[in-house]
Amino acid sequence: MFFRLLKEGFIFAFNSIIVNKLRTFLSLFGITIGIFSIISVFTVLDWMEKSIRDSISTLGDNVIYVDKWPWAYVPDLPWWDIIKWPAISKNDYQAILNRSTKTESTCFSVMQSKQIKYKKNLANDATIWAVTHEFENIRSFEIENGRYFSPEESASGKNVAIVGAVIAERLFEKADPVGKQITIDGKKAFVIGLFKKEGKGGISDSGMDEMTLVPLNYAKTFINMKNNFLDANLIIKAKEGVPVQELSDETTMILRAARRLQPDEINNFSINRASLISQSFDAVFAGINVGGWVIGGFSILVGGFGIANIMFVSVRERTNIIGIQKALGAKRFFILQQFLVESVLLSVIGGILGVLMIFIATIVINYLYDLNIYLTMANVFLAIFISGIIGVVAGYAPAYAAAKMNPVEAIGFSF
Repeated sequence: MFFRLLKEGFIFAFNSIIVNKLRTFLSLFGITIGIFSIISVFTVLDWMEKSIRDSISTLGDNVIYVDKWPWAYVPDLPWWDIIKWPAISKNDYQAILNRSTKTESTCFSVMQSKQIKYKKNLANDATIWAVTHEFENIRSFEIENGRYFSPEESASGKNVAIVGAVIAERLFEKADPVGKQITIDGKKAFVIGLFKKEGKGGISDSGMDEMTLVPLNYAKTFINMKNNFLDANLIIKAKEGVPVQELSDETTMILRAARRLQPDEINNFSINRASLISQSFDAVFAGINVGGWVIGGFSILVGGFGIANIMFVSVRERTNIIGIQKALGAKRFFILQQFLVESVLLSVIGGILGVLMIFIATIVINYLYDLNIYLTMANVFLAIFISGIIGVVAGYAPAYAAAKMNPVEAIGFSF
């Protein structure tokens, strides 16, 4: 009996939606925009979070980074004190190599912006990443074409380079860069590899795409390694089974001894790890999530009021029909669920249209800007669920008003 009444209520609701096309469109428009607003925010947020966390994962959860500057805010440590600290140096690298027992691999790296030239094409302020040979054992990346440096090339400072996809497009356009000769800050180098394109992340992070990797010993010909403001660091990977905290503690002791720091002196270097970045972004994502609910909530609220208003109009138009149904024995529940089904159906259709708009928008954006934004099934179900809830809430008052009508008064309403 329940399902038969539900079926009849659905038929009544569907016919009402089909007959009143303009009213249906106005009802759908509000909820569609509301769902589009809130789910588009969550879709972009999911993309940002995934991109950033994927970027962080490339840093490694068993890897520490020894830098001059901390990645996170440190209370009671002003920047003017940090700026006086010495830059990470090759001596620090050698100290870890000679004394560490918990390290699987250690890489010394330096970053600096330089001009790269190929024939008449220029890449100004391109990021040069100079590394020791161990880099390939620590940082995850893929080489699409060519190869990584050989140990002999790294040790001898051979003038070779591996370029990122964006740099390759700027310098070589559609040509294969492998085997081509470029100049980095006026110094010749041969391209031996091309990194596979990683794509842009949530905060314009392009990973290896805009990097040009060169052996550290080659970079000494155009980078001043004694500069106290050198952007240098140590990338240290723990042995299998060694907790990252133990590696961090050992590294701290080795570097304090190598730098001859007294027991009462604070560290003049920073031990960083990927978890610090992840924790920093947790609060950011939580804030954006709340903001998304607030922004989308107002849009949904407007859509809900629109549906409620249209449903009151629908009840008023069908008052005599309601009176006839009740005179023929229709129970309050039948009238109630008849209008509730119509309200929910309107809301869910509007939600589906909003989701469809987002899906089309992601295809267009991915095509135009080479991003990887995708509408997840979780957000699709969330949109339908929110639409259904809004339909129930917005339609209950009109449905209840219809259900409690006196049949005699309702039939006489049109006279």
